[in-house]
Amino acid sequence: MHLLALRPLLTAYQSLLRRWFPLNIRMRKLSALLFALSFLPQARAVARPPLALIPAEVSSNHFVVGINGNTTPVLHAAVGYFLLNFDCAKTSTISVTADDPHYWDAGVEVQPLRFGIRPTREGATITFKISGQVKLSITRPGDHFADSEMLFLFANQPETSGITAVTPGVRYYGPGIHRESINAQSGDTIYIAAGAVIFGSLNLWQVHDVHVLGRGTIIYDGPQNPNDDEGWMHKPDWHVIVMDNARHIDIEGITGIVRSRTWMVQMRDSHDIQFRNVKIIGGSPNNANQDGMDWLGGGDTLVQNSFFRAADDVFSIEGNWDGYDEIAITTPGHDVANIVIENSVLSTSISNIVRLGWPRKTFNSNNFTLRNSDVIQAGIGSCGIPFALFEVWADPGGNGTHTGYHFENIRLDDLYSLVQLRQPNPSISDVTFKDIWTMDGPAMVPSVLKGDIAGVTIDGVSTGVTTASINPSPEVLAEDGAQPAVYLQSALHTQFDYTAGLLRPRDKVTFQVAGKSSRAVHYHWLFGDGSEADGHQVHHKYPDTQGTFLDGSGRFLVLLHATDEAGHQSWNSQSIIVSSQPTTDANSVLNQAPAPGDHVYSRQIRIPQDGGYTFTLLTSTHASLAIDNLAPANSAKPRRQVCGSTGNAVQPVQVSVALKAGLHQLRVVRGGEIENADAASDQPALYWQGPRISRQAIPEAAYITSPPREPATTESK
Repeated sequence: MHLLALRPLLTAYQSLLRRWFPLNIRMRKLSALLFALSFLPQARAVARPPLALIPAEVSSNHFVVGINGNTTPVLHAAVGYFLLNFDCAKTSTISVTADDPHYWDAGVEVQPLRFGIRPTREGATITFKISGQVKLSITRPGDHFADSEMLFLFANQPETSGITAVTPGVRYYGPGIHRESINAQSGDTIYIAAGAVIFGSLNLWQVHDVHVLGRGTIIYDGPQNPNDDEGWMHKPDWHVIVMDNARHIDIEGITGIVRSRTWMVQMRDSHDIQFRNVKIIGGSPNNANQDGMDWLGGGDTLVQNSFFRAADDVFSIEGNWDGYDEIAITTPGHDVANIVIENSVLSTSISNIVRLGWPRKTFNSNNFTLRNSDVIQAGIGSCGIPFALFEVWADPGGNGTHTGYHFENIRLDDLYSLVQLRQPNPSISDVTFKDIWTMDGPAMVPSVLKGDIAGVTIDGVSTGVTTASINPSPEVLAEDGAQPAVYLQSALHTQFDYTAGLLRPRDKVTFQVAGKSSRAVHYHWLFGDGSEADGHQVHHKYPDTQGTFLDGSGRFLVLLHATDEAGHQSWNSQSIIVSSQPTTDANSVLNQAPAPGDHVYSRQIRIPQDGGYTFTLLTSTHASLAIDNLAPANSAKPRRQVCGSTGNAVQPVQVSVALKAGLHQLRVVRGGEIENADAASDQPALYWQGPRISRQAIPEAAYITSPPREPATTESK
């Protein structure tokens, strides 16, 4: 259909607009209609509308995404981040093609890990399936810092509002570029359509009863100094979403992007706020001061089915924030209460998932819940104290009573520490961690309770390392009068065993729930190669030695998800190694001359039985880890800690290898100045995992300090 044939309809439409809508709304609605009609010539050749409406200014072919065979470019969000929103009501086949044929040579990681997605790869293209609505991060393995390239895919439930450009009483932003902030008025319904990109802010300043919805995008790129923290300033047009004394606000479906160094969603003294299926993504080259969501007083907030990628704390709770000078820091703030975050996916390039308070600040808070969510990428290092799933850093001088913080049913793809609570006065109480699982640990540093801390409960929590207890639990240290945490046994705790020995491609591997299984429990297996099965005992054959992340390691991350009739859940993960050839010669050690200043640690270790083993070294310096004569695995680039904390963050170095039973040589080389206490010890922080061995610190009994003696003979007696 040619647009000229629609002239009578357009004339009637314009007449209607003049009668019922102000000039600015008339022009916006007419522009949206013309933009949509411009796709009509394509409708004759294609039976459905374009897969994604992405204006050319923000469109990128760095990745091309296919959904059931229909391809689309992606939206360039910020720095190296790209994203795509699309509708998906059922199982779909997804392909991602990079513009570099070697882009995936180092492998690919699809998170959250609990989906068990391992793509197939053909050159520059990876392919996998999804079922319904998911929020995914796709990167090269372990590459999720601020200087990384990341692709976020958001498969949404088809939008059912029925709002169009002619819906009465709606402020409508149609597909295309809009260079303006949205200044909401009380009672507004604001619709940002798919394909609409607004360069500006959503300002909800002293308004009430506002509903913002749609599938469009707001991009904020402000004037903040990239080398300083000015992002805390509370004023319109300074954040992608800002609220001041707002009430009854409902935001759903939209995407917010921040390209400058500023806090992203900032709320002061606002109440009765709902975010549903909202995606908030921040990225700037300086990797700092981009909190995902901040409460400066207020609360009564529900966040559901949302996605956050921050470059600072994902969620930050403060009574106020008016700067860093003495008066601003010490002026008492307003209380914060009643926050629920659920069914969401959380990521940060630095800092904490949830942070409460700040040194010398005074305010009270209560009733915060984070549940049924995935932490796919967590910050590493320290800002005064180590980063954590939940941090309170009010020492020194912070004051206030904080109670009722609950974390439940959280899957941790990545973890630096579980909890850091440092509150000198008056108190923190009623903090619970229940059913929290590390999908591929371990935690990097211990958790600490310091000060007037009471009522911390650890109920069915695993941070990726087995201890002497039946249910693996994190190490939580109590200092300066803090009451020790109380440990409880999970209502449903499941472990599994698998076929021992060397595992080669196409070998049948049997997986079985350890101990006594129950018919009242449903067991679901994700084998790490994209396959899955159900049952207390299952069999599987691995097709190759590429591993879950297609990195050639042979390491497959196997997940067992158990659920019982009462709704209790349990996750258990183990790494198994599939290899074509084991290493057997412990006497043939890699001859690698250390560089000047390197610290070398080498010891023999006794492997108890044939099979695949994964060794993990925790280090804050340049380091390598080698087994026998295999090429060493090298540490990632050191990452400096921030806020004046000395040294580098602790990071893992990992080697997965198939070994014959007997003696083998472990060699660790750490370069340069050693920057943490563990590195100076004779035995570095080394963990292993293998057949019948859950991830744990290598016991001293496994090491051979001197060559074993030959058994005595009759003649020598």
